[in-house]
Amino acid sequence: MTQLSYAAAGVSIDAGDELVERIKPAAKRTLVPGVLGSIGGFGALFEVSKEYKNPVLVTGTDGVGTKLMLAFRLGRHDTVGQDLVAMSVNDILVQGAKSLFFLDYYACGKLDVDVASRVVTGVAKGCELAGCALIGGETAEMPGMYPEGEYDLAGFAVGVVEKDEIIDGSTIDEGDVILGLASSGPHSNGFSLIRKVVEVAGADWNMPFDGATLADRVMEPTRIYVKPVLEVLKSIRIKGMAHITGGGLIENVPRVLPEGVQAVIDGSSWTRPAIFDWLEEKGNIDRHEMHRVFNNGIGLVVIVSAQDAERAKALFEEQGEKVFTIGRIEKLPEGEAPCVVR
Repeated sequence: MTQLSYAAAGVSIDAGDELVERIKPAAKRTLVPGVLGSIGGFGALFEVSKEYKNPVLVTGTDGVGTKLMLAFRLGRHDTVGQDLVAMSVNDILVQGAKSLFFLDYYACGKLDVDVASRVVTGVAKGCELAGCALIGGETAEMPGMYPEGEYDLAGFAVGVVEKDEIIDGSTIDEGDVILGLASSGPHSNGFSLIRKVVEVAGADWNMPFDGATLADRVMEPTRIYVKPVLEVLKSIRIKGMAHITGGGLIENVPRVLPEGVQAVIDGSSWTRPAIFDWLEEKGNIDRHEMHRVFNNGIGLVVIVSAQDAERAKALFEEQGEKVFTIGRIEKLPEGEAPCVVR
């Protein structure tokens, strides 16, 4: 009778152990005050700083979506980890929260240690950019669950904010100014449409495009806005923020608006990265659809009072951000949408 083992069933415990050892140096670089213990335990421990008087925890979870399909096809596994971190830390940032720690989940049919370590190293880089700790995670090897060479990626972040400093958009009023922080490209949204456009156009992913290749511009990792925003918050009262993900400006900005007001955005007030012009043209995509699917060059919206607008813009620029004044808050006309791009 054949003697069976976990390895014979397609799961390598040794490979999993090797991955943990490989990613430990990258995870160690993300450690921040508050981390207790080290990677490899059953649970991750974090002590909230006593400098917070009335701390409120803020959480966010997400994946990378079908951008992973391009990572598989193009063999580009180094940046999707940053995408994963960005989707969660930017989400909790809009409520004024400082990211404390992040955990990832990597699932595959057969564990390729080299690929997995590249992915998780990207996760660690994202955590460094956000100033949070990669405090733990899970690697699941499940034979037969995923096609060969593919994996899935998910994660979540936990942050903290003083209760009386939560940003919820409730003070947004007519006359406030809308600032837009530039994106690095499509970030992690709209990739089903992107792949369709490339297919219809018969384009080559490696063709020269905008000073690089089409693949370079599409796979540019999601920008992480945590450190610049937290720095500006030290000097400026931000009334509301929106992370521009799936749904674009049209659907994400209204999530932070109180009743009775409208975000009026001037679509010509910023310079779109060339990739969006190309997608719109090659896919014959309606402009409204473009604003509903993609960020179109604006990764984060920040709403401030008119008197703080120029100062806020200057402070963001000092932090290395490209910032545009893209609109104003007005009274909501009866029957109109809470956000319009003109």
